[in-house]
Amino acid sequence: MTGFQAEAEAAPRKQSENHQSRLGQLGFFTLCVVMLVGAAVLRSAITTRLDGFTMDEAYHIAAGVSYVQDGDFRINPEHPPLVKLWVGSFISATGFHLSPIRKFTDKPDERDFTEEAVFVNNDFESVQRRARMAMFALNGLLLIALGFALRRAFGSSVALGTLVFLAIDPTVAAHLPVVMTDLPVSLLSATAVVLAIRAFQDWKWGDLVGCSAALGLALGSKHSAPIFFIVVILAGIVCAFALPVSRPLTGRGEAGYMRFPKVFVVALGAMVILWGLYGFRYSETPSGQEAFNRPLVDKIADLHSPYHRAILTEMAAAHVVPRAYIWGFADTLRAGFEQRGSPVTAFGHAYTRNGPRYFFPGVIALKLPIGLGVLVLLGLYLYCARQLPQEWNLGLGVGLAAMLAFMLVLSEGSTYGGIRHALPAVVLLAIFAGCAISFGLGSKSRPFQVTVALLVVAAAASALPVMRPWEYFNELIGGAKNGYLYFNDEGVDLWQRSNELAGYYHRVLQPAGEIPVAEYPIFPIEMKARGLNWPERKDDLLQYLKGSPTVLVDAKGLSRTPYWDHEFLARRTPTARFGNLLVFRGPCEGCEALTSQGLFYGSIGKMYAQKPDLVAAEQMLKMSIAFDPTTPYFVYLQLGNLYLRQGSREKALQAYSEASGCASAYPEQKQLIDAQIKRVSSDPIDKVPELRNPAME
Repeated sequence: MTGFQAEAEAAPRKQSENHQSRLGQLGFFTLCVVMLVGAAVLRSAITTRLDGFTMDEAYHIAAGVSYVQDGDFRINPEHPPLVKLWVGSFISATGFHLSPIRKFTDKPDERDFTEEAVFVNNDFESVQRRARMAMFALNGLLLIALGFALRRAFGSSVALGTLVFLAIDPTVAAHLPVVMTDLPVSLLSATAVVLAIRAFQDWKWGDLVGCSAALGLALGSKHSAPIFFIVVILAGIVCAFALPVSRPLTGRGEAGYMRFPKVFVVALGAMVILWGLYGFRYSETPSGQEAFNRPLVDKIADLHSPYHRAILTEMAAAHVVPRAYIWGFADTLRAGFEQRGSPVTAFGHAYTRNGPRYFFPGVIALKLPIGLGVLVLLGLYLYCARQLPQEWNLGLGVGLAAMLAFMLVLSEGSTYGGIRHALPAVVLLAIFAGCAISFGLGSKSRPFQVTVALLVVAAAASALPVMRPWEYFNELIGGAKNGYLYFNDEGVDLWQRSNELAGYYHRVLQPAGEIPVAEYPIFPIEMKARGLNWPERKDDLLQYLKGSPTVLVDAKGLSRTPYWDHEFLARRTPTARFGNLLVFRGPCEGCEALTSQGLFYGSIGKMYAQKPDLVAAEQMLKMSIAFDPTTPYFVYLQLGNLYLRQGSREKALQAYSEASGCASAYPEQKQLIDAQIKRVSSDPIDKVPELRNPAME
């Protein structure tokens, strides 16, 4: 590889010698970037055209409109406001009716409010079209910004190579039009890291301001961004004192002293941008009154870790960040690190608590096209073998450190989000693939050039023809057709098949008078808006299931799990398939277990609605338990909460005792349940609070 090394060392010199057409080069680079991003958007628009809303999109859209129209941040504080403000501004300006904001009893009630706003009070198809346009524009601009940041740090060929990677990757294509925070935070965090490379080498105010802006916008996108905030600021502190002095000074200590305030300015600027997104206001409401669906003090108290509770309590007391941001942090820690209690299937194995620690590296390897994965490995090899230009070493080192720090934190969290939660790592890894592509373009070795070209072509051939790119898996696991057999996380499906479900019902089932058993997740309000008005079937459900029903089911629900296990259905051949929406028709022995999960979550909606229906909730919980002998502990826990609300001590004790007996694999929850049993046994029943169900987060 010595020849490659010589070429790599000569490449920067050749670039520096060719300045006579700088404006033309910039113009050509700009044209290439715009064409690449335009092609990526076009590909995404074509391949995602069948997709309905993801689970959270209506929630984000209505929240964003409320932020813009009312200056009120109480709805959906789980996520910072950048994406919601962007889409909310566009949707509000083009017409959206939002009912006056009211007090919410809990998260299900708040979701009902936002779902009603999108699906009942407005033309939801028009809302989706406009939201997709807004997100294509936002993510397209962020891709362009990343391209120019990469050009500044590594040159044009690395920037274009990285954008080629991102334009091919199916996960990026799937996320380009959706109103979610994963892709924006990934692109902004990577841009901040890349801009930090030059900012902390040259210490020019233009780079420092750009880095600070990207970092602040990343903080305003998602609660995973603080990881990159910490890495960037630490990198700045280290560079301030450790890097060689680039101009005459009296000594290194003085150089560090002069540079350190600039690092502080980067951090301060990012925080100012975050506060600006909340209107420079601590309170979520213009009046200053707290109005979340659950008070912040209770939200923090839900956390198991005393360390987490203490940090968030001090942040709230000191007003370090807006109150809604702290509320969202508490929710992220609760759902992401203390786990929801949902079963996990990973690599074909069932897990009660969470996937294995290698889950995220493994899922990245299986969700990336093989060609792109090999390019990443090749880029990492070239970096470790010192085959790349020397002036890139610091920048790539910072990028690699940021990626490893993020993955380390991610390994401690829940795996329910799948690849979307690992997207920041994918974008940073794309830079190493861009280095490999750049090296290949400049190499005089024909075999090396051909190898790089073939890897790009192979990746494109694997990824570009795939419709519904959200469901993509590479050939190592059998492609999109079989991925659901090995995983059941949100990287397999996030409710996008509701359009096709409604189409199949109206085209095939409704004319025949058939009422399906629909276990594909879709909110009741959206069902009504789409004309899916079949009865819920309660008393006669068992008799109906023993016949020959039509079953519409989410493919990821057929994977092997410790409870709500429907693997028996996975052995059958579906009558029809729309991506990961499967249709089965005919005798279905054991299909009553399919309805247990839906009945449980339906009971949550009934119990925490604006006008609760405890009778229906109790009936649905009892049916959920009766239909599946592997009922998880949190179903019994919810039944105990219901009886507690009804004032029935004996029934509550019995339900909580059942929950405790089923919670042996969840020691933290078992401890809380046992403490609840003691309270219910001894305290006045009307003074005992409900025990927060982790499945609601």
